[in-house]
Amino acid sequence: MHVVSARERLLTAALDLFAEHGVSGTSLQMIADRLGVTKAAVYHQFQSKDDIVLAVIDPALNRLGPIADEAEAQRGNAARREQVLAGVVDLVVGFRKVSATLSFDPVVMRLVRAHPALRNLQRIRRLLGGTAPDPGSRVRMAVIAGGLMMAGADPAVTGLDDEDFRDHLLAAGRRILKG
Repeated sequence: MHVVSARERLLTAALDLFAEHGVSGTSLQMIADRLGVTKAAVYHQFQSKDDIVLAVIDPALNRLGPIADEAEAQRGNAARREQVLAGVVDLVVGFRKVSATLSFDPVVMRLVRAHPALRNLQRIRRLLGGTAPDPGSRVRMAVIAGGLMMAGADPAVTGLDDEDFRDHLLAAGRRILKG
């Protein structure tokens, strides 16, 4: 049985409030009120709202390095590409709610642009074959990067269970990468 910590409850409440009001529209007092605690109790866990946002998105961003590591351990470009595609798809599926809630938020975009884990996105692009200079490769990378990452935020796929969603994302990614 998993016991939910105070930190996990706070992050869940914050994510729910971010979904309702956006990051900028959510105050620390709102988070405290949702939890039935004082604002001081929120500050005991996190020093700022940015720290809360980072705690929500860090697990996803921190998966980028291991995805690239696992892919780089494969033999051959095709195996590397398949491994990184599967890893990114699993990431999208696993963090659907975070993606749907925070993908377009300007505060989140600012924090993500400064996040050290972003250097791993370049590794992932390289593993997918995105360093080729030709226009077709560059467009395929843009579609993969934007399309797969944003798929979790699309209301059209909300009703799909994780397994179906994963299977269809993998199939779409493979078709795009074929060119």
